[in-house]
Amino acid sequence: MAVRVRLRVSRGGSGVEVVALVNSGYEADSPQLMVPVALAKVLGLWPPPPDSREEVFETAGGPARVWVVRGCAEVRVIAEGAESRGVVVDLVISPHVDEPLISDVLAGALGIAVEDFAEGLWRFRWEPPGSLRRSERRRPLV
Repeated sequence: MAVRVRLRVSRGGSGVEVVALVNSGYEADSPQLMVPVALAKVLGLWPPPPDSREEVFETAGGPARVWVVRGCAEVRVIAEGAESRGVVVDLVISPHVDEPLISDVLAGALGIAVEDFAEGLWRFRWEPPGSLRRSERRRPLV
């Protein structure tokens, strides 16, 4: 199992809800949400806009070409009975992923505390340690 959370991704007055994987191995210098091309299209970011920057990320599977759009969206975790504060993110568009990925910095900014990756258990940091939430099921993007 893994830890997946429901996110509301807002950009330019519109938004979409998606389920995103909390990826502890996705180290970043800023709050980043890596998104597949299909979601980038929904958000009006494909083809990549002129203000995006093409980069090569080193991944476990080798180098991957991505497009980074700095500070272009806001995300928040939507959970039963609670939600996180909104966080402005860099969207990283990748043709190599098939679901949104939450970076380490973004997970921290959203207040996500993973209790058990194997069991898919998490909570918000402000919740008592016994208040465990179960991972969302993976679901199609659109």
